[in-house]
Amino acid sequence: MFLTHDELSKIKFKHVGKNIFISNKCSIYSPHLIEIGDNVRIDDFSILSPGNSLKIGNYVHIGCYSSLIGKGEFILEDFVGISGRVSLYSSSDDYTGMSMTNAMIPNEFKKITTGKIHIKKHSIIGSGSILLPNITIGIGCSIYAQTLIKSDCEEFGVYSGNPSKLVGKRLKGFLEYEKKFIENNK
Repeated sequence: MFLTHDELSKIKFKHVGKNIFISNKCSIYSPHLIEIGDNVRIDDFSILSPGNSLKIGNYVHIGCYSSLIGKGEFILEDFVGISGRVSLYSSSDDYTGMSMTNAMIPNEFKKITTGKIHIKKHSIIGSGSILLPNITIGIGCSIYAQTLIKSDCEEFGVYSGNPSKLVGKRLKGFLEYEKKFIENNK
């Protein structure tokens, strides 16, 4: 089930647009930091937990069991698609052993990397993928399932693997459909 208009208004988002479908099984933390555009769907068991800000554009889908967690900024532009079980981390502990780790340790004993995650228009992130802090996913990118993204991805690039590699260029036919779609929805 999706939250009703009344239930959405009680959450106290920074902004919430029209035609919003957020599962009543979605976990939402710090809603005052979250801006949601129009025509957005967020499925069951997703977690929205920004420490800075989360801006979701128009016509965005976030699949079930996906999470957006961390102290850095999140930006999801229009027409972004996030498949199920995708994890976006705008903060990450140091895994080298040079500091302590985990949420129960005071920050003075940890070395945390924090940075913005910016997913540009028409990008699609495949199931099970992980995005780490300080990255920009270029316009029209396609990230295959179970891909680890640790650095920026170029526009219309197709990425796969762990570590991720550019494996091709995405066709741009969807840009023509966008024009028709916008014309039809004026």
